[in-house]
Amino acid sequence: MSRTIRLSGFGGKKGDPKKVILGHFANNGNTTIPELSKELDVSVPKVTSLVGELIELGLIRDYGKIESTGGRKPNLYGIVPDSAFFIGVDVKQSHINIGLADLQKNLVSVEEKLPFKLVNTKEALEMLCVYIEGFIKKLSVPQERVLGIGISLSGRINNTTGHSYSFFHFDEIPLAAVIQDRVGIPVFLENDSRAMAYGEFCAGVVEEEKDVLFLNLDYGIGVGILFDGQVYYGKSGYAGEVGHIPIFDNERICHCGKKGCLETEASGWALERMFRDKLSVGSSSVLTSVKMLHPEKITMDEIIEAALNDDVLAIELIAKVGENLGRGISALINVLNPELVVLGGSMIRTGDYLYLPVKTAMNKYSLSLVKNDSQLKMSKLGERAGILGACLLVRNRLLEIG
Repeated sequence: MSRTIRLSGFGGKKGDPKKVILGHFANNGNTTIPELSKELDVSVPKVTSLVGELIELGLIRDYGKIESTGGRKPNLYGIVPDSAFFIGVDVKQSHINIGLADLQKNLVSVEEKLPFKLVNTKEALEMLCVYIEGFIKKLSVPQERVLGIGISLSGRINNTTGHSYSFFHFDEIPLAAVIQDRVGIPVFLENDSRAMAYGEFCAGVVEEEKDVLFLNLDYGIGVGILFDGQVYYGKSGYAGEVGHIPIFDNERICHCGKKGCLETEASGWALERMFRDKLSVGSSSVLTSVKMLHPEKITMDEIIEAALNDDVLAIELIAKVGENLGRGISALINVLNPELVVLGGSMIRTGDYLYLPVKTAMNKYSLSLVKNDSQLKMSKLGERAGILGACLLVRNRLLEIG
């Protein structure tokens, strides 16, 4: 199969019948032609013809007869999962996760926690490319069936042009094009919070909810927004910079250069700073007293591990971060009135140490009538949300699945 699956013949318009049918199968599973005809409001002969063309493309399969309450037994049709694959690369501050998904949203191969330091250098970009190339070489599926690579990266991403304005912007050539030239497979960029949100929306904790906020809690704070089941990008594609809401009256300079941002008091960077400040005034922790780590070298991940091992200082400060975060989430709830708020990212490994203070702060700061409509849940996919989301967004883009 070629890397470009063409579903042309309908003028390239959004809502083309074959694309709509493929999208329905991909997102809803197997079905019969009569059911598909009724669902899409298209005649049975037309649906039969279109499904036949998709079978010729190798994307749809006839799975045989099914039991019927009476009359002629209909045939069941569905996606051919291994007809196409997509690679998702989730770039974190301290590691990289890479996975391969089939056409039916199944992760069939995953490599996690590959050591990496996200800095804006050519050496870091080279390492990213080496990891991707290494993953491709080890694949057990034919490389020609890998239709595209989605890269989930933090910061300002133009997913239309493939530019990254926060990392690896060394010249005018889009980062997606640079990596694509290197690995030989179409590459697409996506903001990490949006990729994680979409992964969670399609295969995680989200059920019937259509208006969802996904908080990516890592060193920084981002939010992926889903309105009416669709990823929201905003006018310029940069929606979701919730970490830079000026919510605190402090003099701390944020990474964005401004003061008082949510990230200055409710992020992984904030947690590290708070931890060092407490140690400097006499507080104790197993990280310094037992593991003998230098305070300036203690990382967010080490603080999280300490909390999971009952370190009192780590638990206390994670709770403080959670309370501050809850204030920011309350502001979003008051403005956007979502059905569901999902907490994701590295910091949710702390479980209730973070969740309960967030929930308490939401109850305290958000409007009661609005808050009562918004559930708060933890991510189900965890570290794999970004991998799967990147795969699915590429799948949708290449096959024009809505």
